[in-house]
Formats: sequence, structure tokens, C-alpha cells
Amino acid sequence: MYTDLKLEEPWEDVKEKLKEINLELTDEDLQYEPGNAQALIDHLSSKMGRSPEDIKGWIESVSFNEGKAS
Repeated sequence: MYTDLKLEEPWEDVKEKLKEINLELTDEDLQYEPGNAQALIDHLSSKMGRSPEDIKGWIESVSFNEGKAS
């Protein structure tokens, strides 16, 4: 279970980068409350067809990537 994400930037900045990378993601898809990362990870895992571990790693890597998302 994932209770939180390790983010280098504020969530709003990370969310915008995620939307740049995957244009299908919406604000609704990226609803996140600190301490409850599980709901976000499970939703994105299902929507994107990737494992929860992949999703968590992807979000955290985007957070640590300065500038435009890659």
C-alpha cells in the first residue's frame, strides 16, 4: 500500500507535468490528497494499464525532473 508520494515539487506543478506527458489525463484523474496516494495510484494504474509500482515511480520521477516533463 502507498500512503504518500515523495515529491520534489508542489503537487500542482507535478500534475501539470503529468498532463503534458499524457494528454489523456484530466484534473479529475489527478486528484491527490497527501497521505492518500493509494487512490490516485490505483486510478492511474487502471486507466493507463500499468502496475501501481510503475505509476508511483513515474509520478515521483516526473516530480524530480526540472523544467518540462519528459
